[in-house]
Amino acid sequence: MKNFSWGHGVVIALFAFIVFILSMLFLFPNGQKNSEMVTDNYYEEELQYQDVIDSKKRADDLQEKPAYSQDTKGIKITFPKDYNNSNTTVKFVLNRTDDQNLDIKKSVELDASQSFLIPAQVLKMGNYTLRLSWTKDKTDYRMDYDVIWK
Repeated sequence: MKNFSWGHGVVIALFAFIVFILSMLFLFPNGQKNSEMVTDNYYEEELQYQDVIDSKKRADDLQEKPAYSQDTKGIKITFPKDYNNSNTTVKFVLNRTDDQNLDIKKSVELDASQSFLIPAQVLKMGNYTLRLSWTKDKTDYRMDYDVIWK
C-alpha cells in the first residue's frame, strides 16, 4: 500500500457506493411483495371523498355509536339498543392491507339484538381496515376501524 493515492480512494468509494445501491435494490424489496392499492378505482373515489368526510362527521356526532368486538366466533358489530333499524341499510368492507384477494364486502341486516357477525371462517390472520357504512332515513354514516385478526 505504498502507492495509495486519492484516485484509489475515489475508486474504492465509488465501488462501495455501487455495492450499497445494489444491496438496496435486491435485499429490501423482498419485504414488500404484496403492496397493492386499496382500491382499483382510486381516482374516481377520491373525487367523491367529500361525501365520505360528511358521513364520518355525522357518525362522530352521534350520541351512541356502533361498536365492534372480537372473539373466537368472529367480529361482532353492535348498534345501540334503541337503534331502530327500519329504513336502514348496513354495509361493511374489510380491506386487507397486504392482499386484496382477502377483502370482504357485504350488505347485511341487523338481527334482533341490533348486531351482526362477520364469521371467523372468512377471516385470515392479519391487519384489516373495517369500513362500516349505514344509511338511515336517506342519511349516510360511516365509521372506520383498524382491526387486527389473530
